[in-house]
Amino acid sequence: MSLSQFWAYFSLIFLGLSFHIRRRTFVSAESLAYLRTESIFLDCGSSAKQSLSLGRNWSSDIGSQFIASNSDSDSIITTASKGMTVPYITARLFYTKFSYTFNVTPGPKFIRLHFYSDSYQGLNASQSFLTITAGRYTLLRNFSCYLTAKYLKTDHFFKEFIVYVENHTLELIFSPTSNPPNAYGFVNGIEVVSMPLQLYIRGDDVSLPFVGFHNNMLAIDNKFALEMVYRENVGGQTISPDQDTGMFRTWNDDASYIFGAAFGQLDYDTTVSIQYPKTVPAYTAPEDVYRTARSMGQYNEINLNYNLSWFFPVDTGFLYLVRLHFCEIVPDMTLGNQRVFFIFINNQTAETQADVIVWSKGHGVAVYRDYIVMVPSQAARKQDLWLELHPNIQVKPEYYDAILNGLEIFKISNYDGNLAGFNPPLDESNIQQASSPALSKKSKKGLQNRIKYSISGGLLFILCLFVLIFIKTRRKWKMKNTKDSSPCNNFHADDITKATNNFDESLVIYNLDMGKVYKGEINGTEVAILRGIKEISEQDFKEGIKMLSQTHHHNIVSLLGYCQEDSEKILVYEYMDNGTLSDHLHDHSKHLSWNQRLEICVGAARGLHYLHTGKNRPIVHGDISTSSILLDENWTAKILSFGFTMASHNSDGYSIHIGSQTDVYSFGLVLLEVFSGRAPTLNLKTENDENSGSNGDDDHESLIPPASDCLEKGDVDQLLDQSLKGKISLESVGNFVKITKQCLAKKEMKRPSMSEVLYSLELLQMSQDNESNESSPKGLYPESCSDLMIGVEFSDMLMSSGR
Repeated sequence: MSLSQFWAYFSLIFLGLSFHIRRRTFVSAESLAYLRTESIFLDCGSSAKQSLSLGRNWSSDIGSQFIASNSDSDSIITTASKGMTVPYITARLFYTKFSYTFNVTPGPKFIRLHFYSDSYQGLNASQSFLTITAGRYTLLRNFSCYLTAKYLKTDHFFKEFIVYVENHTLELIFSPTSNPPNAYGFVNGIEVVSMPLQLYIRGDDVSLPFVGFHNNMLAIDNKFALEMVYRENVGGQTISPDQDTGMFRTWNDDASYIFGAAFGQLDYDTTVSIQYPKTVPAYTAPEDVYRTARSMGQYNEINLNYNLSWFFPVDTGFLYLVRLHFCEIVPDMTLGNQRVFFIFINNQTAETQADVIVWSKGHGVAVYRDYIVMVPSQAARKQDLWLELHPNIQVKPEYYDAILNGLEIFKISNYDGNLAGFNPPLDESNIQQASSPALSKKSKKGLQNRIKYSISGGLLFILCLFVLIFIKTRRKWKMKNTKDSSPCNNFHADDITKATNNFDESLVIYNLDMGKVYKGEINGTEVAILRGIKEISEQDFKEGIKMLSQTHHHNIVSLLGYCQEDSEKILVYEYMDNGTLSDHLHDHSKHLSWNQRLEICVGAARGLHYLHTGKNRPIVHGDISTSSILLDENWTAKILSFGFTMASHNSDGYSIHIGSQTDVYSFGLVLLEVFSGRAPTLNLKTENDENSGSNGDDDHESLIPPASDCLEKGDVDQLLDQSLKGKISLESVGNFVKITKQCLAKKEMKRPSMSEVLYSLELLQMSQDNESNESSPKGLYPESCSDLMIGVEFSDMLMSSGR
């Protein structure tokens, strides 16, 4: 062998070893795409034996092994009038129960059900109602394809579920609803695809943060099923099923869910080699998810004044798994503390110092974070789940910015295995894009190859938005030129006098300790005007206004402005159509149901919890009662806050702690009043431990004696509102009373925080829909649903797997 041949041979070996080392260090989605054990695609009603669509080989279900031998005669096959792509061209239609049975390996499976809304066989599309089960899980109940398609503004869509198959049999049962009499059901396509064992259902050993409940972790095990409600490629284009990592997932673009015009900046790098660490397998998400992102932009001053926000309509009454995908792809982002930000989910803090480089430990390295979020039952069938990012300047990062590459949101099944929500009403059919993703019909310009740059699209829109808001505000409200630095509207006394018809007594809607509240109107907007605040110092009044103007929450009455002229101190609030909670509890012509009362208590607890855990600083209310809890036109509970009262309680940490415990005690009195329908006849004040002459054995001696006796003896029937007797389960009564007793504990150290109170009330509200279950499964919920009170023993009652 010549010397040149030797060096050539040595070079090949060296290059091969180098390539081998690199492949072991940096893995790619192409090399480690998930290898499926099952991939079943049924084109229901199709006469074609096989059809290829977006990487999936669809087979006809006619004569299929997955249909029982005698079931074909119970259904008919039909064709969609305008269906253009498989599996939306044909359908299987049935009037009675129909089932498919799949022989699969044990483990988690994707189940995707495809629907095309049409008048099959001339039938009325609005009369198709269907219940679908998979083993013990109810995937859909009384489901209307017609209403869903109208709501989503698309003629076709799919629903994706994740179910753990314990044995070798997966049975899908389709049952047309019996009412109306002409009801029928149909399905256009079915997918059953295997998936990695712990991709989403990560088991008892993996604890996930429960957003809004500090230091509490929950786990999802195989007893729970999931429904995918959103899967977004943030800042990028739609990724079709054939471009996924072997599981045929669809990743939509996120533009339809950005709040307002502040859509930030699109970042992408089509050449970066995405690295997948051991904790994030390469099949977790496609490389294109991590190669694109949405950030806030390069202007620090602008970024400080807005949140990068998304909103996602979801069904109420469920827990949700929210997965956020991150990867730093901007070339200069290579060190920790360059970009640090807050993550807020549903107005609660999920992360205070999100730093992608710290999490991933490198540039171009994929990472994700999972969170559990509760969306309790409400009168509204859907509620927006908010996701917001904001720079954290407290840690002095190099850039005031935030970033997100992708997100997934999953509904988690309830105690009884239910995933089914309500059908959307037609009058809410205003969403722009499917909440269950339909394949986009839009053609989008692809990313340019081998270029690295960012598109700054939000700056102009943000500036224009600020200008428009400023102009509109000046036109709508007559503002007074003043040197006052308050960010709130400062109204002229003439505006207030005109709005109240010179304080006409017939316009008085509430008589509060702080003064009278008048109903008024300013430039066509109904407002509530609080007058009579004279004993408050000017400094406290200004501090209170400043505090209220920075307090924004769904369950707190918004302050619109104030007036301070001629010794008058007046506050202007949003108008609440249904008055105070006190009115409805004590007016015998008005009866609140138990579910309404629970929902009101949960809403008020959310508002008070927000004040106590505010991101700027904790706030003590100081005057919680049924008179300071108002109800809007949708019966949403909102706390009426008096800023000067709050300001007087927030001078130091000790005062905040004492004041927050007083708020909890006052909230306990609210719960007692809600339960009994009777107001306390004494102005009850809690006693400090140092001033108490008691030996401490009686935690409820400060209550009205009859109420105290009833609570101690468990004779709650004497306390219960007469209008509720016989209408509430004993379990619900017992749990509510436990929460009330803990709040009213005489010793402050024995009272729960508002976080714990809110957690207990929300679990109690959720259990109302699941009272048929004797106990909850382990892993996600507390061990027993027979005692949902999480008070002093809050941390001890959580599952050990979630600690």
